[in-house]
Amino acid sequence: MADASRLSADFPPATAEQWRTLVAKTLGEKPFSTLEKSMVEGLPIAPLYPLGDLPGAQAFPTRPFDAERPWDLRILTAHPDARRANIEVLGDLEGGAASAVVRIDPTGRNGVAVGSADDLARALNGVVLEMAPVGLDAGVLGARASEWLGAVAKSSPGAKLNFHMDPLSAFAETGASPGPIEGHLSDAAAAGARLAETYPHGELFMASGRVVHEAGGGEAAELAFAATAAIAYAKALTAAGLSPAEAFGRITLGLAADADYFLTIAKLRAAREVWARVAVACGARPQARIEARASRRMLTRQDAWTNMIRLTAAGFGAAVGGADAVVLGQFTDALGLPTAFARRQSRNTQLVLMEEAFVGRVADPAAGSGYVEAMTEQLARAAWEKLQEIETAGGLAQALTSGLISRDVEAANAARPEPKLVGVNAFPPTQEEAVEVETPQPESVDAPSVTLPGPDSACPPLKPIRLAEPYEAAR
Repeated sequence: MADASRLSADFPPATAEQWRTLVAKTLGEKPFSTLEKSMVEGLPIAPLYPLGDLPGAQAFPTRPFDAERPWDLRILTAHPDARRANIEVLGDLEGGAASAVVRIDPTGRNGVAVGSADDLARALNGVVLEMAPVGLDAGVLGARASEWLGAVAKSSPGAKLNFHMDPLSAFAETGASPGPIEGHLSDAAAAGARLAETYPHGELFMASGRVVHEAGGGEAAELAFAATAAIAYAKALTAAGLSPAEAFGRITLGLAADADYFLTIAKLRAAREVWARVAVACGARPQARIEARASRRMLTRQDAWTNMIRLTAAGFGAAVGGADAVVLGQFTDALGLPTAFARRQSRNTQLVLMEEAFVGRVADPAAGSGYVEAMTEQLARAAWEKLQEIETAGGLAQALTSGLISRDVEAANAARPEPKLVGVNAFPPTQEEAVEVETPQPESVDAPSVTLPGPDSACPPLKPIRLAEPYEAAR
């Protein structure tokens, strides 16, 4: 095999001065500063960076390296009918997915109509929980749904269950809590402590910052939300009887993966830095466990086929950034529930990245990139400052109630420049091509009340947005 390193011998090294000379010719009378940009939170983005420190992978603990299965290919189902949801889950696992997430909504409007352990058992019929991890996305029903999943697993100590309770995200998105939000934290932690004894492999909480991202917030705010949620959940689990080390070990970070894959890579790397600093201070292991989920705010209804490009970029960024699990979503998610074709396309996108593009064959492949290293450091520092601000305000629940988080999100939305969206306000189609989606009629089921004693909590809601929506409405 030829020595590839010799190919550069015939090319003299380029210098920053030579690059600036060429740029000056291209810019003409425009100042060099016109090439400088910034993130919505004001963090600068330079047009050129020097080589970063190598190896960047040593700066913080990365995920365990497995070249054959570098990340968990995870697929979500939200079909309202439990039996149809079961068909989707089994089909995804047979088609290459490694794990599944069941979104629960007893009304059937935004998830599988599940209101009991028997309902959930129908959705998971035939799934071997000792082999295929199953997770929940149950909102304020998280504690009850976790008990149902525990019942379905029948106390098998080998079951791989991702309970992923996340009452703070549910509170933030809806702006309301049926009873005190502190009570829901304690209720979820008590359920988690009981389940932890039976299921040693169970992941109890999802400390997710995605609600900030989906509402239009910046990356540092998303990281700070996730980190302070993890702190709140660890405190609740400790109060329920777990040690701090075990409490942090049962928490997963949830982050959004965007079409801007460089920003996604840097954000996930920064998340590991922030987590390591928090966890080590609490006597826990420094290695974070991250689930990256494709951003809904980047998806378009108009020319939805272009969403395949966005999702591929998001999947690439999540994989290179070191996500332990990736939930990619489907290109039709902005329109309705996916067909079998859309689900297959979502799985295959990840399989191609994993098995044909070999994206996961290198641990932390962005290490040494001056751009990514600088952005990682900037985001980690900015997130740490916001984390301190939230904790000074009394913790995440208080920061939500006071409007601190919502004001940060509003500022980011106000600072965001007009996006260029292929298929919407850039290169729009001359005629729309129909996209097929599932259109089931949801049927609600009975579910236990989640209202707790005491006054309801309230906060300014972080309502999800889609960046394309204003332009689609104008069209």
